[in-house]
Amino acid sequence: MRLDRFLCHATGRTRTQAQRLIRAGDVRVDGEMVTDPGRHVADDARVEIDRQPVEQPKPQAGGPSPAALVLIQAPKPRYYMLHKPAGVVSATRDREHTTVIDLIDVPRPERLHVAGRLDADATGLVLISDDGEWSHRVMSPRHDCPKTYRLILAEPLGDQAVKHLERGVFLQNEKQRCRPAVLERLTDTDWRITITEGKYHQVKRMIAAAGNHVVTLHRERIGDIALDPELEPGEFRELTPEEISGVGKAD
Repeated sequence: MRLDRFLCHATGRTRTQAQRLIRAGDVRVDGEMVTDPGRHVADDARVEIDRQPVEQPKPQAGGPSPAALVLIQAPKPRYYMLHKPAGVVSATRDREHTTVIDLIDVPRPERLHVAGRLDADATGLVLISDDGEWSHRVMSPRHDCPKTYRLILAEPLGDQAVKHLERGVFLQNEKQRCRPAVLERLTDTDWRITITEGKYHQVKRMIAAAGNHVVTLHRERIGDIALDPELEPGEFRELTPEEISGVGKAD
C-alpha cells in the first residue's frame, strides 16, 4: 500500500494532508525518514509519526492485513489564542526580539506558526496553530474573515475621512482600492474598525490615506473569536471547538 494512502486509512486525513505530513519529514518507515508519498508500506513495516511508534494490531484469521488495521497516534492539530503585548514580534523566531511563539509554552513550539500577524507595537488577539489549511483560511482575503481593531488616533476623524474609509481607500503604491471598512465611533479619536483583508500594515496605511495617524492599535476579534478578557498581556489559552469552527470555515 502507498504510504499516503496508508495514512489516509489510518488517520482519516485527506490525501493532501497525508502528503503534506510525509513531505514535511514527520513520517518514518522502519526508522528511515520517508518524504515520498508513493513509498510502498509492507504489512510488517514499523511506521512512526513524529517519532511516535505505530501500534499494529494482529489481524484475526480471514481479516484484513495489519496495514489496513494500523492505528497511528498522530499528533492532533493545535489552536491557541494569545494576548500579544507591545514589543513582541509576530514571527516564529527572531534573534533580537521576543516572538509570539516564545510566549507559547507547549511541546514542539517549533511546529507552530502565526495565523495573522500584528505589528510589533500593536497589541491584542493573535491566533497560533500548526494547522496550515485552517490558518490559510483565516488569513486569505478570499474567505472574507473579518478582523476588528480598536484605534486611538492622533487627530479626530472627520465625516469625510469616515466616508473615504467606508468606500475603500487606495493605499500608497497600490493600484487597487482596499475593500470597504466598517467603522464605529467611540470618541472623536477612539474608533473601532473592521476589515476583511490583511495587507502589510493595512490599518495604519488606511488611516494615513485618510489623513490621520494611528497612535495605538489593538486587535479585538478575528472572525467569531474575541480576545478572552481573562487573558493578561503575554498569556495564552487553547481555542474551544466552537472558536476553531468560528473562523477558517471551508467553502
